[in-house]
Amino acid sequence: MSGYRPEGIENAFAEDGAPAPASRPSGELPALGVVGWLRWGWRQLTSMRVALLLLMLLAVAAVPGSTIPQRPQDPSKVVEFFDDNPGVAPWLDKLQMFDVYGSVWFSAIYLLLFVSLVGCILPRAKVHWVALRARPPRTPRRMGRYPAQGSRVYAASYTPAQVADAAAAHLRGRGPLPRFRVEQGTETSAGARAPEGEPGPVHVVAAERGYLRETGNIIFHLALVGLLVAVGLGQAFQYRGQAIVVQGRGFANSVSAYDTFSEGPWFREENLPPFTMVLDDFTSTFTDDAMPVAKDFTAFVSVTDPAGTRPETIKVNHPLTIEGAKVYLQGNGYAPRLTVKDADGNVTFAGTVPFIPEDQVYTSRGVVKVPDVVAGEQIGLVGYLLPTAQLSAQGVRSLHPDLLNPVLVLTVWTGDLGLDDGVPQNVYELETEKMTQARTADGQPVTLMLAPGTTVDLPDGLGTLTLDDIPRFVALDLRHDPALTWIAIFAFTAIGGLMLSLFTPRRRVWLRVSTRSDGDGPARTVVEAAGLARTDDAGLQPEVDALLAFLDTRDPAPDDRPAVDDSAPDDSPATADLGETR
Repeated sequence: MSGYRPEGIENAFAEDGAPAPASRPSGELPALGVVGWLRWGWRQLTSMRVALLLLMLLAVAAVPGSTIPQRPQDPSKVVEFFDDNPGVAPWLDKLQMFDVYGSVWFSAIYLLLFVSLVGCILPRAKVHWVALRARPPRTPRRMGRYPAQGSRVYAASYTPAQVADAAAAHLRGRGPLPRFRVEQGTETSAGARAPEGEPGPVHVVAAERGYLRETGNIIFHLALVGLLVAVGLGQAFQYRGQAIVVQGRGFANSVSAYDTFSEGPWFREENLPPFTMVLDDFTSTFTDDAMPVAKDFTAFVSVTDPAGTRPETIKVNHPLTIEGAKVYLQGNGYAPRLTVKDADGNVTFAGTVPFIPEDQVYTSRGVVKVPDVVAGEQIGLVGYLLPTAQLSAQGVRSLHPDLLNPVLVLTVWTGDLGLDDGVPQNVYELETEKMTQARTADGQPVTLMLAPGTTVDLPDGLGTLTLDDIPRFVALDLRHDPALTWIAIFAFTAIGGLMLSLFTPRRRVWLRVSTRSDGDGPARTVVEAAGLARTDDAGLQPEVDALLAFLDTRDPAPDDRPAVDDSAPDDSPATADLGETR
């Protein structure tokens, strides 16, 4: 037989006269070949070290998605980023940094982690399945070298068979799942004899527990795989839309009706459930403290779907569910209804404009854009709505979020709003690069102050501005992710599997019961017990003690019980592991 033999080692088993195998030149390693390299790569990919590395890499790869604006979620922010960073933005775009979660490299990490987990689980599951069907290890002949041990001596009336049956019943337990997997048997021992003096069998009990530890580990990893699949499919089919709805108005559930809308790559617009929603009323309750705190928000809506029209309510943390989609109450505020007329009395703007609250007393900031030309100029109005205004030496401020003394304070800009440039704009911001602020003769900015139902003149003969009334608005967030239920199931399953793995002790307990007699004395039933754990286990000795205590309670003649001998030979220190049974 020829093969590689390291240099300097003699082949003592070579047949006489047979030529010694040629040694490989020093420093030359055997070639792995294509199959060998593939096997090596697969073992590396399915190792726990690489799985943890991929999990950490996935978390790191997700960081740019939270720091750099993403095109699917907010394309206007991406355009703004390009304007602010003309040198860096094209390079980031080539690296797919503006769509991180849909990028090739993020998907590659995701898929590699998935393959690594599957490749890790399958071999372990196979080994665990074999272990579940295997018999408990044989009962060792010497109990003295195990870390947990104990012994009992009973009268012969308590036979070895009775002791073994009682021990097996105790170890199995009474629950739906056995505490230990138990196997009973007998061994012929020349050193033991029956009461009549004949050699008798030695009854042995072997028990093992802790299989659920590895079961929990596998369940945990399977749940992680399920979680990855659920998250991936959920992102593929999910959709989310945000809409601001003013009191008395509504919207239809269509992509065009939302202010912002994002969807997964496998979403189809026909998957949207058909319904319309109208905001009938909105109520808010605040405390009477110096700094009021919100106590309750309730939106009363009317929902119309194929089943008919019905009233519904939406509260914070109590979303409305419509055909699997959840509608959340994301925010609320005031939307002043304004009318702008030119110098000839023609209406150039009429409608509600949401003002966004900036503090807990609902001091709200808003922008009114009048694109229709008024006296040859486009107009932009910027300012604040004060629900309960108070004039002081420091200026005007709001004292309470309710409309107790509402005042609208605006400044006026004229020029080009930039709406015709084709670049998306934030409706809550005014681009003033191409505009001029209206000022008084002494150079101070023109400030307009309006109460509900009042009309003021715009500067420079631009026309008039009327504050008709101040209705409420709500910000609604509609989300649909078909994988949420599965994500919750797999998450709780993973936690359950992890707890099962962490808190299930791995133990083995053995019992050897024989009938012995000292010379001409009466025969006695001698019990020897021992236990072994994979790691340091403070509950191992109490487990053995509980077993022996249970056997004491099953003694049919406790008054005739001989003196208990708890001493056991200690031939060597307990250094055996769970794989050693003899």
